[in-house]
This record gives sequence, structure tokens and C-alpha cells, in this order.
Amino acid sequence: MAEESTATAPRARNRRGEGGRLREEIVAGAVALLDETGDETSVTLRAVARRVGISAPSIYRHFADQPSIMLAVVQRAFDELDAALRGAWEAAGDDPRTRLFAVCTGYLEFARTHPGRYRTMFGGLWMPDLEASSVTEADMQALGQGSLQLLNDVLGDCVAAGIATSTDLSADTIALWVGLHGLAHQQSVTVSFPWPPDIDARLIATLAHLADG
Repeated sequence: MAEESTATAPRARNRRGEGGRLREEIVAGAVALLDETGDETSVTLRAVARRVGISAPSIYRHFADQPSIMLAVVQRAFDELDAALRGAWEAAGDDPRTRLFAVCTGYLEFARTHPGRYRTMFGGLWMPDLEASSVTEADMQALGQGSLQLLNDVLGDCVAAGIATSTDLSADTIALWVGLHGLAHQQSVTVSFPWPPDIDARLIATLAHLADG
């Protein structure tokens, strides 16, 4: 019954040269399934094909297997995260401390507003078998690099401005990301816990080694 609810009318055939549009529709269909169910296992070739209005074999012209569809879904989610963090950075003005907090709180907000995508991106729910799928180790290692680099940049700006005391920028950037991810995860699974109202700020200030003030 659940699968039937995702069915759509048969899709009109693409004109020559429009195969890229179908690929995007396949990814969008997979993202929609993930958002609706919050479950990566719902993103099957058959379910995606039904959602888009094509036959399952048509997917193989664009994706080798189900893990490659999920890779595209996760890549798109990371692109969205990167865009959200970049937007927060640009809107924060020139003050390094303000920019750091804007990017970090933007990260937490993305996790809160896109829980299904975030769990798939970071929660270990999607773990392709690299031996049995078309997804490679390089594909996996590339995920999240843009967001991590932006965290590194905003923390580095605070160090350069003398308001953060980090002496190992790379390691402290990773520690900051781990802390943000841990808070995002715990807030999603322990919704009744009485979180301190300033927990975000406390975590960021501590892990970024911010000076008082």
C-alpha cells in the first residue's frame, strides 16, 4: 500500500539531448521518497521508477545501481548544506566571531529542518558496500569536504583575529564538526531532554577555543 501511494502517471519521453533532465528527475524522486519516509531503504529502483513515472530498466541508463542513486541523493544534500552554510557566512557580515557562530548555527539548523537527509548524510544509515557497488572510496571521501573547509576557514579567521586560541586548526576544525554533529544527533533522538537554551553557543565557544568576550 505504501508503495502504491508514491505512483505517478507515466512520464512523457524526453526529446533527444534531454537525458540529463531525466537524471535530475530520478534524483529528485529519490530525495522525495527519503524526505517522506526518513528511511534510506525506501529508495529502491522500483520505488524511484514508479515515482518518476518510468520503467525500472530506464534508470540504468543513468545509474548503475541503487547505491549510485543514493550517492547522488547524498551529494545533493551536501550541496544544499554547503549552500546554506555559505549563505549564513555571507549574511553574517565581516566580524569573524559572528561568522563562526552563523556557520555553526546554520549547520545545526540544517540538521533540524532536514532530519531524514541529515541522518542519511551523517548517521551511518547509508553505508554502501564498496566491493559490491559502483560507489568508490573516493566518492565517499569527497562527501562533506566543502562544509568542512568552510568551518576551517571561519575558525581560521577567528585565530587570525586573535579571538580563538587554536594551535592546531585542522584538528580543532574536526573537533568542532564532531561536536556539532553530536549535538545535532542527540537533539534529534532525545527530544524531551531539557537542553540548556544556550547549549549551541556553549559548545561552539568551547570547541572553537574562543577567548572571553
